[in-house]
Amino acid sequence: MANSSKTVEALLTEHDVARISGLSVATVRRWRLLVQGPRYLKIGAAVRYRPEDLFAWLDSRPVGGEGQGGTR
Repeated sequence: MANSSKTVEALLTEHDVARISGLSVATVRRWRLLVQGPRYLKIGAAVRYRPEDLFAWLDSRPVGGEGQGGTR
């Protein structure tokens, strides 16, 4: 039980995701609407994000400025 309570405490709100990503809450909401953003959980009416899902999604985003076929 203690492990699951730590998991719940670690969940991020859309405001947390906006702050971490440096984007607006409206953008985070738009991602959900268009099914383009990180995976999320619905707990009743609340939307929550697992930190590992957010960071995996951010890591999967294209990186620019390195030319065609460049690596990170």
